[in-house]
Amino acid sequence: MLTFLTIGGGYGNSNCTTRRCLAETLINRNYSSQPQNEDCTQIIKVPFIEYQTLSVDTKNLRLIVRLQARIEWKDLELKWDKSVYQYDTVVLPVNKIWTPELHVTNGILTTMKHNSHDLLVYSNGTVKHMVIINAEVNCEVNLFNYPFAADECPVAIQAWSIDGCGTELVLGTVKMVDSTHGDWQTDDVKLQKKRDDRNYIMVSLSIKYLNPFLTLMLPSILLILTDVVSFALPLGGGERNSFKVTLVLSFTMFLIILNDKLPGDSDCSPIIRPHFCICLALLVLSMLVSLVLTRVAKDGGLIFCCMSKGPTCGSTENKEEKEDEEAKADVPVTQLDASDSQILRKVVYFLESLDAKELKIEKCQEFANTVDKIFFWCYFTFCIIYFCVMTGVMLKYQCDVDHFDFWY
Repeated sequence: MLTFLTIGGGYGNSNCTTRRCLAETLINRNYSSQPQNEDCTQIIKVPFIEYQTLSVDTKNLRLIVRLQARIEWKDLELKWDKSVYQYDTVVLPVNKIWTPELHVTNGILTTMKHNSHDLLVYSNGTVKHMVIINAEVNCEVNLFNYPFAADECPVAIQAWSIDGCGTELVLGTVKMVDSTHGDWQTDDVKLQKKRDDRNYIMVSLSIKYLNPFLTLMLPSILLILTDVVSFALPLGGGERNSFKVTLVLSFTMFLIILNDKLPGDSDCSPIIRPHFCICLALLVLSMLVSLVLTRVAKDGGLIFCCMSKGPTCGSTENKEEKEDEEAKADVPVTQLDASDSQILRKVVYFLESLDAKELKIEKCQEFANTVDKIFFWCYFTFCIIYFCVMTGVMLKYQCDVDHFDFWY
């Protein structure tokens, strides 16, 4: 009571009762330390937070956010007697009194800055201020279903406190602004808590799948479709082989270019990476089968080493055709002289070997075409089943990620 009368008497003896004189009086008190209550804890009210997702770094699994928070606390050392200074509020410089500091617990980099150089003080000691928090949050986003990924990421808000002393946050409401940035969009934000001293904003994120689908998934589908259609090219001539080699090289260059664009690894590694490996394996398999069938169509055999040759598809001929050809060859031979017969026999043998070779080539080509058709239908069926299964897995499978391991 004596202190109050002394302060009140000081106010009464003052000749300056303007709002600025009141501000200078409060500044001269030099209260730069935290208000010391009996329980050693200062209550900080955060009635409103404005949340904004700036970007999502899928390569390094980072969530960059911006928080604008309105904070309130009470400092009884800053109140005044309204009978002397008849003002309910006064504006003070923010660097002249104590202000609380907020930070993001799971933030790799957190910076808090004041929204303005001034704050508002009420006659009862209540202080109101606005702060802006920029944070880069380590967020293990579930990227297994990429480019159809959707997940939640906590942004933990905390003030300084140790051994029961410090500050305690009382959060109010949160509002989301500017929900779309890049390939990601923010679906919802909610204030939640693990326990009384662990408050966080649960951010629901999802990918706008159209852009990554067009740039990643669609090219792989079209290349496999082109490879399937390339079976319409004939085996002979080499056009099909050169075309399939071009497809393999094109897809390899496509993967090299997109290597930096693909999402990074996490506890749930993106399934799109093995998808690209499977597509490349399918293209290489199709190319190798085409090369082998081209060799079979040409001579009916495969040389796996220098001293061995595989069985030829023309080794079995029609027995009746052989007997007819031998009968035709023997008739003129018996009616000619020995010298003419020898020459004629050589000609007959040459024509026979030529016909046999042509028949062998035809049979080899027919055999290669049959195997080619069988492989085509197997390849085509497998590709359809694979893409259906892969799409279903990307859309339906759920991979669990522990987002709160930073508190453990």
